[in-house]
Amino acid sequence: MHLKRIQLHSDKYPSNEDYPFDLSIFRLTERLDLSAPVSLFVGENGTGKSTLLRAIAMKCNIHIWEGMARTRFHYNPYERELHNYITVEWKNGPVPGSFFASEIFRNFAVNLDEWASMSPATLQYFGGKSLMEQSHGQCHMSFFKSRFKITGLYLLDEPENALSPGRQIELLKLLNDMGQAGHAQFIIATHSPIILALPGADIFSFDEAPVQKVRYEETEHYRIYKEFMNRRDLFLP
Repeated sequence: MHLKRIQLHSDKYPSNEDYPFDLSIFRLTERLDLSAPVSLFVGENGTGKSTLLRAIAMKCNIHIWEGMARTRFHYNPYERELHNYITVEWKNGPVPGSFFASEIFRNFAVNLDEWASMSPATLQYFGGKSLMEQSHGQCHMSFFKSRFKITGLYLLDEPENALSPGRQIELLKLLNDMGQAGHAQFIIATHSPIILALPGADIFSFDEAPVQKVRYEETEHYRIYKEFMNRRDLFLP
């Protein structure tokens, strides 16, 4: 365990009408206490899971590999400001880490290829093969297996996106092993019922404000998948 607590200071928000400060989840949640090597954020799309995950990364000085900036129809000056209104409490001082999201991972993989063109030995860290020459699922797992061996805080935004069910179980085992080893801590936003099933993980539900810690069987994802598997005919026209 590295990170113990995340505190949200809603009394200092610059706006109550602009995203993300207009979300009740951020106005009513005072803090999240982290007590397990793996913490899972779960909830419907738009509930604020990824927004808080990015804010934690920025507050912890963890780099986010961004793509090319594009012109927006509507500019929101507050969109990336949540990190200025949260505080984090470490157990034994800050540690390094990384932020993963499948939609921006390609930017990292492209940069890695450029570094490898000057220093081929760089690829040995990732199994000796360019991440760009592997499938999405393969390159993601290559990254996870190499990176998670290092002491740090790892923030993952829907890591299941490019992974087959078999690969998700492989990731589940990796998270369990690295978390139990004691050097790595994970905070993961996910929709995967497989990843949510990780034994001993803390599950934080964003479906109602304030954020609540729930059991696996209490998540909407578990309920929906269970109903679907038991009565698939109910979901057909």
